[in-house]
Amino acid sequence: MDLHVPTYPKYLGFGLWPLSERRGLTKPHIISFRSPNLYPEGLTWDPIDQHFIVGSLRQRTIYSVSHVGIVDTLISELSLPENVTFLGLTVDNHHRRLLAVIQAMEPLPPFSALAAYDLRSRKRLFLAPLHGDADLDSSLSRQIANDVTVDFSSNAYVTNAAANFIWKVNMKGEASIFSRSPVFTEYPVNRSSPYSFCGLNGIIYNSLGYLLVVQSNTGKMFKVDAEDGRARLVLLPRDLPWADDIAVRKDGTVVVVSQSKAWFLKSDDGWAQGVIFDETALEPEWFPTSVTIGGGERVYVIYGHLEEGVWGKGEREVFSIVEVT
Repeated sequence: MDLHVPTYPKYLGFGLWPLSERRGLTKPHIISFRSPNLYPEGLTWDPIDQHFIVGSLRQRTIYSVSHVGIVDTLISELSLPENVTFLGLTVDNHHRRLLAVIQAMEPLPPFSALAAYDLRSRKRLFLAPLHGDADLDSSLSRQIANDVTVDFSSNAYVTNAAANFIWKVNMKGEASIFSRSPVFTEYPVNRSSPYSFCGLNGIIYNSLGYLLVVQSNTGKMFKVDAEDGRARLVLLPRDLPWADDIAVRKDGTVVVVSQSKAWFLKSDDGWAQGVIFDETALEPEWFPTSVTIGGGERVYVIYGHLEEGVWGKGEREVFSIVEVT
């Protein structure tokens, strides 16, 4: 078992100063925590209880992680099918709910769902199965529910990475296909690339009534109307290759992460177009997958070593949540 606590590289900063002037000004907050074979993919921040929340690859358990790395079991769901994965996570502060995407990976039988949990009682409120269209998705071996966000009315929006559409799940746990915009499939995909099957991925809700969603296998970003599901491409100076997750700070800065990079973006026209004003190198061997905005509007990524867990390359006890500064 690998009990080694990794030594992290110095990360580049973000903001409006030149990178050369910002290096070394602050040290990133590094949270190393222990949980045998957890391999977490999802990460979110609970601003009320002031801790991070992480999922698990096969344990059917969700954990809280404190700012000093203390791990506590938040949700244990042994009634779920064995070895399913908790992927995207988000906190609905208005109703103190945790929303969690649940997905069965191959070769397990297909299973895609969104679960909602009361963060006070820690009881499950609903488990909403997520299905595709039998005719339109007949060529797919399974749906892939991936990430989740929530609006101010507590409607959840879940990306489908396989079929390139977005589900909507209301407060009662009733799911429907919300947006299957043709723009999601307009752009070419290199099918020989690793993870070329992974389309729509990270998603966030903006209080002005729209969603921003990134697409891993094209590097595109889309703006989706939260009322009618109409989508259009966000014009960026360049693609965001293998974009995985997305988060937004209160000042409007959007952060997108891939396995090797974090991009910092701004827009002054409501995301018809955007600019990349900074970027930070991440450590690809530790397989970052998710980004969240923690206390003090600080940006954090999780190093969950997910690929190692998926391919069964060994055992691991130590994982990390690292601030990008």
